[in-house]
Amino acid sequence: MAINPVYHHTEDRLQVELQWIKRAKTDPEGFAPLYNKYYEQIFRYIYQRMDDTETAFDITSQVFLKALNNIHKYEYRGVPFASWLYRIAKSELYQSFRDKKAKRTVNIESFQISEIEEEICEDDKALERRTKLLNIIRQLDNSEIEMIELRFFEKRSFKEIAEILNIKENNAKVKAHRVIKKMKKIYHKS
Repeated sequence: MAINPVYHHTEDRLQVELQWIKRAKTDPEGFAPLYNKYYEQIFRYIYQRMDDTETAFDITSQVFLKALNNIHKYEYRGVPFASWLYRIAKSELYQSFRDKKAKRTVNIESFQISEIEEEICEDDKALERRTKLLNIIRQLDNSEIEMIELRFFEKRSFKEIAEILNIKENNAKVKAHRVIKKMKKIYHKS
C-alpha cells in the first residue's frame, strides 16, 4: 500500500514545519502557516466521524485554539505537526460524543473502501463485497475503525499512526494486523 504524500513529509518539509513551530512558540502570529496548512485536513478528519457540519466546524476551531494555547508543550518527534493536531482532534471528538451522548458515525465514500476491500475480500461480486465490508466495519469498535481510517483511508504510515494514537510504532502495526484479521474472520463467516 502506498503512503499518501499529503500526510507523509520529507525531512526538508519537516524542518520547515519545525521552524514554523519555533516561531509560533514565541509569537502567536507564527501559528498561521500551521493553521493554513492543516485546517482542512483536521476538519475532514472530524467531519468524517460525525454527521453535523456545524459541530465539525466548532470542534475544529477548538482543536486549533487548544493547539495555539498549548504549543509551548509541543515536542518534535520526527513526524508532522499534524500528528499532534490529530491527537487533540481525537480527544475533542470523544469529548463531544460524551457531552452530547452522541454515537460516532463513519462517513465512508465507496472509493475509500476499495483498498481495504482488496486486503480482505476474495473474488466475489464487487457490490456484494462492498455491502458486506461496510456491515463488517459497522461491527468494529471505535478504536478499530480509527485504525482502518488512518491506515487505509488516509494512507498514513505506521509511524504517523503511532504518533496520533500515542502508541509505539510496532504496536500500531500489531493493532492494524489484528483489525484486518478480525475483519477477515467476520467476512468469511458471513
